[in-house]
Amino acid sequence: MKTTTRTAFAVLLGMGALSGAAQAEIRLGASVSATGPAAFLGDPEAKTIEMMVEEINAGGGIDGEEIVLTLYDDGGDPNKARTFATRLIEDDEVVAIIGGSTTGTTISILDMAEDEGIPFISLAGAISIVDPVREYVFKTPHTDRMACEKIFTDMKAQDITKIGMISGTDGFGASMQAECKEVAGDQGIEILADETYGPQDADMTPQLTRIRDTEGVQAVLNPGFGQGPAIVTRNYAQLGFEIPMYQSHGVASNAFIELTGKDAAEGIRLPGTALLIGDLLAEDDPQYKVVTEYTAAYQAKYNEEPSTFAGYAHDAVALLADAIARAGSTEPDAIRDALEETSGFVGTTGTYSFTPEDHLGLDLSAFRMLEIADGGWKQLD
Repeated sequence: MKTTTRTAFAVLLGMGALSGAAQAEIRLGASVSATGPAAFLGDPEAKTIEMMVEEINAGGGIDGEEIVLTLYDDGGDPNKARTFATRLIEDDEVVAIIGGSTTGTTISILDMAEDEGIPFISLAGAISIVDPVREYVFKTPHTDRMACEKIFTDMKAQDITKIGMISGTDGFGASMQAECKEVAGDQGIEILADETYGPQDADMTPQLTRIRDTEGVQAVLNPGFGQGPAIVTRNYAQLGFEIPMYQSHGVASNAFIELTGKDAAEGIRLPGTALLIGDLLAEDDPQYKVVTEYTAAYQAKYNEEPSTFAGYAHDAVALLADAIARAGSTEPDAIRDALEETSGFVGTTGTYSFTPEDHLGLDLSAFRMLEIADGGWKQLD
């Protein structure tokens, strides 16, 4: 899929003026996994990016210059993502790139962006994307390490200190597994059982049985995304576990509840964003306005609710538009510098404050600890 967006219909942001010789257009590139196994991530991301570019252009663009979006569908294939990144930079001559729905596709894009000096905002979760910090690479989702810390904090509040872990072997699952194991000791958590499953596995009963039979396990944690965590959750229910199960932010969407089934998903805890509980936010919540306005626009256009992953794309576009406006330039280095100077920028995922040492810009307060209750979401903190 490749689309070029030039038309629009609503105002998103009031943009500042671009200094110097104005160009006829602002070329923005994106590569997301709109189809394939990660389509539950990339499809809402693609929809959001297209919608927001339309809205910005409808409001007059940035200093009267419209954004021209070139959007590719990499299907979750890292090789395609690398090819599209090359095309975006060399042929489409974009000034910035959004994308990398998965850790694998992000890794394929970031080296190219870094080498060519093009600002890149990733939509994937692994901490390795921004640690160590790369000059031109930023990201909008919380890191997997932050998810481990948020989950372990909640566990300790429930007097849970000994757990079993069952992790996907995909890029995200493996990365979060490693991060949780690294921080567990400092968080006062002991991992008594450590199991894994592959992306194509259809039954995790053997692994869960071993966890259930491990003496002392007080809770189960499942780092992963896609269909795997839904299967794990159904198997967990079928085995009659009487201890809590925690999932990761990689499944923080209504689609997870639908895929798992309301009964099996009941009581599952996970860290998520304000976007999942927009209808529960108080009007004085700092994220209330951006969450409710974005949700309303997305629902009106696509007749569905935006997912957490859509929100990552929203924040990426908004951050770039804001940076270009403040930079007063479409030079990639100027955009990069403006991104790094971003402070107190409220998005659907949290409030971003980047620094030269921090290209994520979020802390644990951006996570909301959630529980699935009656087929919906309940905030716990």
